[in-house]
Amino acid sequence: MTKKNLNKKSQKVIAKKRIENLFLNAEKKALEQDFTLADRYVKLARKISMRNLVSIPRQYKKKYCKHCYSYLKPSINCRIRIHRNKIIIFCENCQKYTRIPLKNSK
Repeated sequence: MTKKNLNKKSQKVIAKKRIENLFLNAEKKALEQDFTLADRYVKLARKISMRNLVSIPRQYKKKYCKHCYSYLKPSINCRIRIHRNKIIIFCENCQKYTRIPLKNSK
């Protein structure tokens, strides 16, 4: 294994840890009603994931708006509804919807 490949792998591991850390900090700031800082943490996490070609973990993907990249806290700055086998998330910052299909349980 070359030194360059090892360096890239370690960079990706560090990037994943930083992304998780940023989302945890965004959660804390959202609980303190400081949404500007929470939104900033989400944007930083996205930049890190794009720069290092690392995907954002699944548990964090639904916690921010795909249109305006703001951190979503249910009943504070977003509405979540279930309608016709879809989860519908309405962001109150950008006034847009995100629809996520529910899987059939067969």
